[in-house]
Amino acid sequence: MTWTKQVRGVRGATTIENDTRDDVVQRVTELLGALCERNGLRETDIVSILFTATDDVHSVFPATAARELGFGDVPLICARELDIVDATPRCLRVLITARTRRRQDQVAHVYQYGAANLRNDLTK
Repeated sequence: MTWTKQVRGVRGATTIENDTRDDVVQRVTELLGALCERNGLRETDIVSILFTATDDVHSVFPATAARELGFGDVPLICARELDIVDATPRCLRVLITARTRRRQDQVAHVYQYGAANLRNDLTK
């Protein structure tokens, strides 16, 4: 049986140690790499990527790392997370909208570093 590709949401998050360009680029690179590898995604599968960052991240847009990785043709946007008391500090989140043959319950979400426990219900 041949499965057609469907549009799915792929989520992930990471944290940075210090608010520097190098830390943001390194962690976003790691996160996007893990999300693409675990879900078998290529740039041509990706419809768009939404990044969010907590209010304590000022050094660089997370989308900068995606562009440097070669996602130049993918629509990218960055936004601020809500400023919630006791939220995970220096946190970067991502929502990738992509075409895949996987069912939504087969999508592998990735949460790394200080964000590892944000969504235990989504990670496998």
